[in-house]
Amino acid sequence: MLRKAVLALGAGILVCGLIAIFAGAYPAALACAVWGTLIVAGIVFERFRYKPLAARAPQGNWVRTAERFIDDETGKPVTVYLDPQTGERSYVAD
Repeated sequence: MLRKAVLALGAGILVCGLIAIFAGAYPAALACAVWGTLIVAGIVFERFRYKPLAARAPQGNWVRTAERFIDDETGKPVTVYLDPQTGERSYVAD
């Protein structure tokens, strides 16, 4: 819900900035267009940045860490695994 609200806000700022650019109000319009673009891009590309929860623990050199938390989207407890060679982290739903 919050993601949709922020996305709508960013899109509104972007549209207002573009309208103002075409109206000739360049300094303020450019700032609105840039900030709107950054907000929209941040929300859209956030989904690609974070990995989905894995169903089971990874195989190989992965080490279970003491870090645990409750996933906001699913409400499930999550355990964090770490590959010490690469520093990659894996999030596994319990």
